[in-house]
Amino acid sequence: MTLSAHVARRVFLGTGLHGVGAYALASLLNDGAARGSENDAPIVATDEWKGIITTPHVPPKAKRVIFMVMAGGMSHLETFDNKPKLAELDGKPMPESFTTGQPIAQLQGQKLNCLAPQHKFTKCGQSGNEISDIFPSLQTVADELCIIRSLTTQAINHDPAHTFMNTGTTISGRPAMGAWLQYGLGSEAADLPGFIVMTSIGGGQSQPIASRQWHSGFLPSRFQGVEFQGRGDPVLYVGNPQGITPDLQRGAVDAIQKLNRIQFAAVHDPEITTRIAQYELAFRMQSSIPALMDFSDETPATLELYGTKGADGTFGANALLARRLAERGVRFIQLYHRDWDHHGGVKEGTRSVAGLVDKGMTALLTDLKQRDMLKDTLVVCVCEFGRTPMAQGDGRDHHMKGFSGWMAGGGIKQGMTWGATDELGYNAVENVVPVHDLHATMLQVMGIDHKQLTYRFQGRDFRLTDVHGEVVQAILA
Repeated sequence: MTLSAHVARRVFLGTGLHGVGAYALASLLNDGAARGSENDAPIVATDEWKGIITTPHVPPKAKRVIFMVMAGGMSHLETFDNKPKLAELDGKPMPESFTTGQPIAQLQGQKLNCLAPQHKFTKCGQSGNEISDIFPSLQTVADELCIIRSLTTQAINHDPAHTFMNTGTTISGRPAMGAWLQYGLGSEAADLPGFIVMTSIGGGQSQPIASRQWHSGFLPSRFQGVEFQGRGDPVLYVGNPQGITPDLQRGAVDAIQKLNRIQFAAVHDPEITTRIAQYELAFRMQSSIPALMDFSDETPATLELYGTKGADGTFGANALLARRLAERGVRFIQLYHRDWDHHGGVKEGTRSVAGLVDKGMTALLTDLKQRDMLKDTLVVCVCEFGRTPMAQGDGRDHHMKGFSGWMAGGGIKQGMTWGATDELGYNAVENVVPVHDLHATMLQVMGIDHKQLTYRFQGRDFRLTDVHGEVVQAILA
């Protein structure tokens, strides 16, 4: 292709599609995954992706995942892991047998005193699942939950711990779980991205979240997550500029697609298929997004259940939007709430943040069940790590040796608690669940053997669980 042809094409791209949406723009700008893609499976120039897995490895129990992350490091000792012995030792020195030679983030070299759990716990429902009283709404659906008290991770600082929870490694640049699922299974949403991320803040110190946490890594960039805004248009520039009709827009997209297919036939760059797919998706989103954000079809009772009128940036609004996305076939929906980093003021801090997410979490489970969707929706709530039993003033430091989360919905046993930390909540000691095991279990529920979902890159077959991971069979329904 001549230089003049390149220039003409760029001018055409720059002037012909001002309103195709941020998703298409991001895909055009991202060329990282094209370098060194060595996957054996062919990627053809089409705007649809049905997934690399044509037949499930195991019978799937869920069709979609809603992955809630309490960013900042939710304290297990104030939420899901009551420790009476720690309460007895409140203010006394932490036994050195727990901490000698152990990695500690900001308390290294300081005097280590025990800090009692700051909130009362209640045994809830028929299951007796023990949940902190800062979650009064969640307590009412305790029998839907499988609480895991024995999670462990490999990173003690926020960013690498988030990276590990999302991608199965502390090395930045690897595919996020949502990207793996979209690559493996495709998406049932024809007019929305298959992997969508939403964030909310409030109640404490907001933990920064980088977009690389939902990146496609070495997978083609068509599988990366798309962040939706909590207020206003969820995707920037989704509307047409004044004077641009849908017919004009369709003509511009068709012309660009012809150019893209000509270039793909010449060079077989898989990123060109991303351009083709995302231009088509962006065009369809211009119709689907307004309908998605029109909450007039929700009953007053549903809006009250979530505590929102919609699109106000709160966790409750994002949870309601997650249900609407799930109804539309989105494969992986990730909800962050970013204010769980309590190095100080852990008592009031956890109470405040829990008050912002408790109703939304409960509403999501209740609403999905009412609509007969919980049975095939996997809902997961985790954090990047927990907090220390030792005090950091009136707060707690980072802790990676044992923390809590919960799972519910398709494929997961109801009303149970799995695993345990020691009497002070320091080490996971019973039925330990490393992050790789959590990932393997989530993939299993979706019908995927985690050892078989691989992608060849730089001469090696990579997978979400790397060379680790065991399915936690005991929590599967």
